[in-house]
Amino acid sequence: MTRTVSPSSRRTRRRVLLSSYLGSTIEFYDFLLYGLVATLVFGEVFFSGLDPTTGRILALATLAAGYVARPVGGVVFGHFGDRFGRKSTLVVTMSLMGLASCLVGLLPTYASIGVAAPILLTLLRVVQGIAVGGEWGGAALMALEHSEDDKRGFAASFANMGGPSGAVLATVSVALFSLLPESAFLSWGWRLPFLLSFVLVGIGLFIRLQVTESPLFLEAQEKAATTTTEKKRTPLAEVLRSHPHHVLLALAAGLAAFLLQSLLATFAIGYAIGEGHSRGAALTAAAIAAFVHIFTIPAFALLSDRVGRRPVMIGGALATAVLAWPLFALLSSGNWWLLLAGFVLGNPILQAAMYGPLAAFVTEMFGTRARYTGASLGYQLSTTVGAGFGPVVAASLLASGGGRPTYVVLLVIGTALASAVAVWLTKESSTARLGQSDKPAAAPAPEPRHAGSSAGSSAGSVAEPVTSLS
Repeated sequence: MTRTVSPSSRRTRRRVLLSSYLGSTIEFYDFLLYGLVATLVFGEVFFSGLDPTTGRILALATLAAGYVARPVGGVVFGHFGDRFGRKSTLVVTMSLMGLASCLVGLLPTYASIGVAAPILLTLLRVVQGIAVGGEWGGAALMALEHSEDDKRGFAASFANMGGPSGAVLATVSVALFSLLPESAFLSWGWRLPFLLSFVLVGIGLFIRLQVTESPLFLEAQEKAATTTTEKKRTPLAEVLRSHPHHVLLALAAGLAAFLLQSLLATFAIGYAIGEGHSRGAALTAAAIAAFVHIFTIPAFALLSDRVGRRPVMIGGALATAVLAWPLFALLSSGNWWLLLAGFVLGNPILQAAMYGPLAAFVTEMFGTRARYTGASLGYQLSTTVGAGFGPVVAASLLASGGGRPTYVVLLVIGTALASAVAVWLTKESSTARLGQSDKPAAAPAPEPRHAGSSAGSSAGSVAEPVTSLS
């Protein structure tokens, strides 16, 4: 049931949600900006001398390097987040991302320093991946762990809203600077959106420093400090010992959402340009769809609070499998309005149905003591496989199909069906309470939630109370 909270608690929640949203937006602006510029520029700037197709595939391979690094960031920063706090860890991840992005904007090209340029580019992409790998888990947990029980899906989705919001900022930024003459854009215009990150990170850090630490983390820390008989394991050891199946299910459940997201954010833009659309037209369609995506993510998350995570996510995955062929037909139609319809169908509808509830779905699999590490590891492994390698595999499949997207469509269908099966194998967690510090929310609740009772009213309850939010 909905709990009665004080105005100060509501203000705290709003501040935390704003911080999670803006912090995630800035992180994903930097991360997705790289993907856009890699698709449009890096093949010519950092892999000059190769044929265009090979250069583009190698540029997308550096994009994949960031995704490979994301699980590393999830484990490293997850450890510190579970041990020392969500807030301080998020300050570090944002600072690291801002530094890496600014350095990308200042990096010399292949023509200036030779093979050192793509090597340094790849290293900076790895740093970006480590930073965003640590960011998502903390942002989602800060929102979820400050939330009321029956609004966890909606609250946690604010971290996921940062993805399309960052995509809008990145796409608009690149679209504006792409209006420069082609030579100017390839020479220095592409650098300016990366340098803009310095300003955005400064704003994000100011807001992030104003929020309070997660009440569930503080309670878990207090409990751990008074517990002397229990052997304490590291968060990673806790996850691998108690929740390895949850990590694998989280990985498989998110595959289709991340594959579709990455294809529409990078591969589809280059594909649309190859079908005759201008760079500006393709970017505009992607930006409009990403803007709508911001609002459909929390809408599907809110629906999952009402009817459950599993029905919403399975429905989205099955719809993706059924509509994959029509989606790519729209993208390859040559008509801008149909192109726009394809982007809107793909991200704000199909992808959002799978992605909106995903933050709560993944985080509810783990207990507070190792939630940052467990959720980050499962989520980031899924992004590595689905989003990191998706564009590279799709570009190769497109070339193998002679420019026809048949194999790419089959890849989407197969991945969507795999994700649907993975979600079906899990237990519904939307109606469960966050359990003890070492228990996932999916564990049976100690008492049913019903009208007239507070979720934290029982003095003997073993569930972690979430009423102390100030």
